[in-house]
Amino acid sequence: MDRPCVPDCDSSPCRLAVVVPCYRVGRQVAEVLAAIGPEVWRIYCVDDACPERSGRLVEELSQRDPRICCLTHPRNLGVGATVVTGYRQAIHDGAEVIVKLDGDGQMDPARIPELVEPILRGQADYVKGNRFFDLEGLRSMPLPRLLGNAGLSFLSKLSTGYWTLFDPTNGYTAIHAAVARRLPLDKLSRRYFFESDILFRLNALRAVVTEVPMDACYGKEASSLSLVKSLLQFPFCHARNFSKRILYNYFLRGFSMASINLLAGLALLVLGLVFGTVEWIHFAERNSLASSGTVMLAALPVILGCQLLLSFISFDMANIPREAIYPRLQSRSSRPLKRTVESATGSADRAPYPPQ
Repeated sequence: MDRPCVPDCDSSPCRLAVVVPCYRVGRQVAEVLAAIGPEVWRIYCVDDACPERSGRLVEELSQRDPRICCLTHPRNLGVGATVVTGYRQAIHDGAEVIVKLDGDGQMDPARIPELVEPILRGQADYVKGNRFFDLEGLRSMPLPRLLGNAGLSFLSKLSTGYWTLFDPTNGYTAIHAAVARRLPLDKLSRRYFFESDILFRLNALRAVVTEVPMDACYGKEASSLSLVKSLLQFPFCHARNFSKRILYNYFLRGFSMASINLLAGLALLVLGLVFGTVEWIHFAERNSLASSGTVMLAALPVILGCQLLLSFISFDMANIPREAIYPRLQSRSSRPLKRTVESATGSADRAPYPPQ
């Protein structure tokens, strides 16, 4: 990374880079790259030791499009490590905004301007897609993916602190390059937990994250993500990040009434449950009924503990970052980052991206 990956291109209103992970996308990546419009400054395709040799195809395409740069992993490292490789190269080359776009054809490149607009306006530091916004469009999503994403979305809210976000496994994202530079890239998950893990790290930076509604588009491509492995591994990863987030935000970086509510609520809840269980066993062995006072001594701490924990959750939900880390991005050109119908197709010999 001692020199820029591709020649400078000043035709775009800002240095907008796109990172395309390439693994088993040999049949779709050419169409995806052809649909990326002229508003994109550079395209980084990262071949993650693809058995279909996607990198060789990308190298051929780079002869026709000088924006395309092919980076190669000698062995398969995972989608998270692939995106990090693209981030590093884009940051080194001076990108201002970085978009992550999968090469399997499930994400429409024509939505790139819409995805980066909140960042250019200074309204967000990170933007992601949300396939659950349009209920009619969900009919095309396979049922296992629909149920899995819905369940993981709630766990993601707990672990990341972004309670208003949904569809955490959506990989169509855009990030301010200055924010990406502050992320601990070496600590991010290397596999499919990457999208949720980066949200946890962004919350630690107090970055503003927003969503852009988009349609779910599924063809005959096979997903490399195993639903069974996700259901077994993701809950553990979310629990780990949740513990870290609570420790960082409410005890190491600051101490507030929310911290007291959490500690007192947990203590009262545990006390009430333990006392109630012991007394229930005691009276069950004697085959007698507990007095009303004993019942209240067990129930009251549980009720107060739950109330304090609900108060903590309410505070946590209201504690979502709302002010972007960096001010409005000053683009090098006064032209808006919008695509016309002609620019979306590129030219007469370039096939437009299939409508969703």
